[in-house]
Order: sequence, then structure tokens, then C-alpha cells
Amino acid sequence: MLLSYCPVCEGEMTISRMTCGACGTQIDTEIAPPPFFRLPGDLQEFVMVFLRNRGNIREVEKELGISYPTVCKKIDQVNNLLGNVSCKTDRMEILERLERGEISAREAAKLLRER
Repeated sequence: MLLSYCPVCEGEMTISRMTCGACGTQIDTEIAPPPFFRLPGDLQEFVMVFLRNRGNIREVEKELGISYPTVCKKIDQVNNLLGNVSCKTDRMEILERLERGEISAREAAKLLRER
């Protein structure tokens, strides 16, 4: 796993050297890690499972042993951390309420349709 924050001071890490495994050529530079590598390790693993299952939420649920609302919450977390605007706070709140048992699946579906 690529570290995106310094384990000593928690500053943002950069990539400063790239090396060719075949010929040994080295390039010194300074670039930020790609956004995927700035995700926490657990969300990186989630994204890999999501992609391996081609976005099939039911398969993601099975593989990770988590509920539908939890899968949706993780998708929203990834979108939020990657800066994607499509993340909806009220949608997340409805799913969290459903997961806690505060509302029924029927009520959650109705609320989501109204949004």
C-alpha cells in the first residue's frame, strides 16, 4: 500500500523517485499520489471488491458480509473523499436510519423516492 501521509508528522507525502525495473533508469520528480491511493486502506480494498464484482452490490454484500445500506455508505464515503459532488447527505442519513432500525425498508424506499 502506498502511504499518502507521513507516519511521523502526518504531512502529505509525494512520489519523488520512479525506477524502471528492467533497465534501472531513475527519474527524480515530485508528484502527488493518485486520488485512489489517498483513500484509507479499508476503502481501497472496498473499491477493489466493488470493481471485481463489476459494481454488483449484491455480490459486494456477499463477499464482504455487509448490508446494502453499508455498501451504499461506503460508496458515498469513497465519492466524498475523492471529491465527487454526487454524494447525497440526506440519502446517507436515510440509509443510516434504516440500518439502525429506526425506519422500515418501505419507509426508506418512500423517502428515497421523494428525494
